[in-house]
Amino acid sequence: MSTPDPLTLFLVAAPGLEPALIAEAKAHGFGPLKPISGGVECTGDWPDVWRANLMLRTATRVLVRIGEFRAFHLAQLDKRARKFPWGDVLRADQPIRVEVSTNRKSKIYHAGAATQRIERAITETLGAPVSPDAKIALKVRIDDNLCTFSVDSSGESLHKRGHKVALNKAPMRETLAAAFLYQAGYRGEEPVLDPMCGSGTFVIEAAEIARALPPGRTRDFAFEHLATFDAEAWAQMRVDWAARDVTDGIVFRGSDRDAGAITMATDNAERAGVADLTAFHHAAISDLERPDGPPGLIIVNPPYGERIGNKKALFGLYAAMGAAFRERFAGWRVGIVTTDAALARATELPLLPPGPPVPHGGLKVRLFLTKPLP
Repeated sequence: MSTPDPLTLFLVAAPGLEPALIAEAKAHGFGPLKPISGGVECTGDWPDVWRANLMLRTATRVLVRIGEFRAFHLAQLDKRARKFPWGDVLRADQPIRVEVSTNRKSKIYHAGAATQRIERAITETLGAPVSPDAKIALKVRIDDNLCTFSVDSSGESLHKRGHKVALNKAPMRETLAAAFLYQAGYRGEEPVLDPMCGSGTFVIEAAEIARALPPGRTRDFAFEHLATFDAEAWAQMRVDWAARDVTDGIVFRGSDRDAGAITMATDNAERAGVADLTAFHHAAISDLERPDGPPGLIIVNPPYGERIGNKKALFGLYAAMGAAFRERFAGWRVGIVTTDAALARATELPLLPPGPPVPHGGLKVRLFLTKPLP
């Protein structure tokens, strides 16, 4: 049995977005960083766990490895689980839920039976109750007879920033939007425009990045209910960050043909604290105008056809969108998130090779990007 020191952190990301997460985590001083399918591994201490949850925009959750041991049968799992130092991390007064994954490479391959043994060991040795609705999730992976224990320090997915209430149909998660902004080379120093902004996710994320606002600043986390939590140190961490001034004249803009979406986006920007940096207006693609100021990034998540509307009818929309960009946005880069390369090509924009496919709402989407338009 062992408990690693320093801690091993696994920063979870949607498959395909590991490079964006590495770039962001490196910028925030995490390391060394090791990409693994579905996330990035690094080391740190408990304050690093808190900081990762508070600061990282492209991670969906932060798992912390708290120990491991080998077990070749259920009786051995039960015995060793009863000797595990659960109290080092878990609290007796906080409910937990145990989630086990295993496979046929291990002699213990029945996840349900393993879950029951671990739950019983924790309740009878630590005294913590078990509940399917518990904020604390203990994730157990049994692979080749090695039982690895990790605690989910995040709780709710990190895309839930805590200040976005209004959603339109087929919304893009904030973590995914932030990752696509990183893929597009955005680092908070240029204007961003989304001409199909929906509830404003791209625009708000861009404005928050420009102002260096921690994405987790208005929500709570599962780690606040662990034995390792220091409320005073956490409170100090939350006030130590300082929002930076945004370059004069940069405004983050969104438009949409749905007036209700504009209302939602405006309300969400107000709650996020970036209303002064954002501007939303009701307009169709055909009415799109180039804003005053320096060129920047247009990023858009248009309809794909699989989920909203008829794909055949979308080719005209993509063609009109591309024409508007080519005619009015010289010097701007364009990023288009879509499932279909043919739709992206219908824009007739000078597209670079697309990014990797990324799961989104049961589909696989990619970012199609251009260099600055001539």
